[in-house]
Amino acid sequence: MKKLENKVAIVTGATSGMGLETAKLFLKEGAKVVLTGRSEEKLNALRPELSGDYLLVNAEASNLSDSDRLIQSTVEAFGKIDILFLNAGIFRIETIDGLTEAIYDEVHNINVKGPLFTVKSAYDYLNEGASIIFNTSIVNVKGFAGMAAYGSSKAALRSITRTLASEFGPRGIRVNAIAPGPIDTPIYGKHNVPQENIDQMAANFPSMISLGRFGNSEEIATTALFLASADSSFITGAEIPVDGGFAQV
Repeated sequence: MKKLENKVAIVTGATSGMGLETAKLFLKEGAKVVLTGRSEEKLNALRPELSGDYLLVNAEASNLSDSDRLIQSTVEAFGKIDILFLNAGIFRIETIDGLTEAIYDEVHNINVKGPLFTVKSAYDYLNEGASIIFNTSIVNVKGFAGMAAYGSSKAALRSITRTLASEFGPRGIRVNAIAPGPIDTPIYGKHNVPQENIDQMAANFPSMISLGRFGNSEEIATTALFLASADSSFITGAEIPVDGGFAQV
């Protein structure tokens, strides 16, 4: 039997990278999957890549009305929800001298407020035994210059993971997080600094990683599958680093 047979899953930020690979794996494992993204064009372009029972919902991660609409669309199409993978996020590098309130608000609205209030919107529609998974980052335990806004947003998600694990425990709902290290995904092309700076930073990463390489989106997807399935039935409040040892040794 497939690990997610007849489960209903939502994957936010699913038009590329970790979100897309996770959505594909969930579909392969028998789930009915709702994929979200801020671009309707990019969502529709996914159709040839997807097979199974899925729904595409155009939703902006920081828009609370979109979160409500996402949940209502899911319930109308598939019924109650078993899995939430709150993957949508924004990556920004800005040293303190260039940090503005607008940048801080953008990062925290997308990376913290959006996921938290999506859970709130889903509260009444989560099945007993459901799994909520946040996508954090190893930057919540390791300091990098220019990541005050980004790192603090991921640290906030780590705290929220613990808090909601306590709140949802009596309902048998598990709440966990995945903390990626350097993963080869398109997020590194969505930034606000010169490409050569990103290339230099990326070139230095393998020497700092015990396994000597970048991770890939499939390795995040298999971790998400573990946390979504009964294989992790006695795990809640945890954060699993998928970082090749980057922040561990």
